[in-house]
Amino acid sequence: MPHILVAGKLHPSGMALLNSAPGVTFDYVEEVSERSYCPLIGRADALVLRTQPLSASTVASADRLKIVSRHGVGYDAVHLASLNERGIALTVVGDVNSVSVAEHAMMLILSAAKRVLRGDHAVRNPSEWGWRNRLEAEEISGKRLLIVGFGRIGRHLSRMATGFGMEIRAFDPFLQTQGWPEGPVLPVGDLLEGLRWANVVSVNIPKADRPIIDKNEFAAMQPGAILVNTARGGVVDETALIEALQSGHLGAAGLDVFDDEPPSKDCRLLVFDQVVLSPHIAGLTRECGERMAVASIQNVLDFFSGQIDPRLVVNADQLRTN
Repeated sequence: MPHILVAGKLHPSGMALLNSAPGVTFDYVEEVSERSYCPLIGRADALVLRTQPLSASTVASADRLKIVSRHGVGYDAVHLASLNERGIALTVVGDVNSVSVAEHAMMLILSAAKRVLRGDHAVRNPSEWGWRNRLEAEEISGKRLLIVGFGRIGRHLSRMATGFGMEIRAFDPFLQTQGWPEGPVLPVGDLLEGLRWANVVSVNIPKADRPIIDKNEFAAMQPGAILVNTARGGVVDETALIEALQSGHLGAAGLDVFDDEPPSKDCRLLVFDQVVLSPHIAGLTRECGERMAVASIQNVLDFFSGQIDPRLVVNADQLRTN
């Protein structure tokens, strides 16, 4: 009988699925920290993990662990090498949040273009009502959008932005080698070329060894351009972003992800009122939270029944069942 450790609060639908599953037992820790679930890891055959880290030292103390099921699609905080050494499978939930993230990116594009924070401030402070006459808000219709990373999220975003009359291109080096998807969105072969072309840039690409948007990339952007990042902290160099905002070269930004989460109170991004911030919430809608909870539990149940979809296993060479 497998014993499952659920680390982090799940949507009730996910817990209902777990409660109804025959032949399993579980521990449930709602707090989202590694310290909170670590004392229970030694008796777990499976770990359902929200956003908290899974370090090599915790893996070393998980004598019975056979599978880690991420409540999401990213696994930056998981020490994958230690799982591989032990033959422990790591699964993700697949395409359950791409629409949510794309909607959030669209919201940030609109909010940044309309300078929504400055408008809100002008209403709450009557002496600033005259801000409206500065004509800082921009239209996005007819503007050029470069989507950096043209996976599921990028494609949903392109569909939404088309509805606003934006002209869209995309940069994705992986797809350029594997085959560009059919559709109206054309690729740009060179990132700097695309940045020089765009009025708005949305970053939707996985994190790599170095930021994909750094000083050179900001310098290539049009003066007054808008940048939106719903990917991961570290994909955009924060220091270079702050410098671009301070100089006025970058007109506005919308950020859902940060180098440090949550950002410290001294984070310089917090002072800009042309920057719209959200707490890494793009994929955390009510609907998506339910889908992720159910999928992360289902992955564990499928694993132990020998029915796991191998496309959802990150380290598929470690796939095994007991």
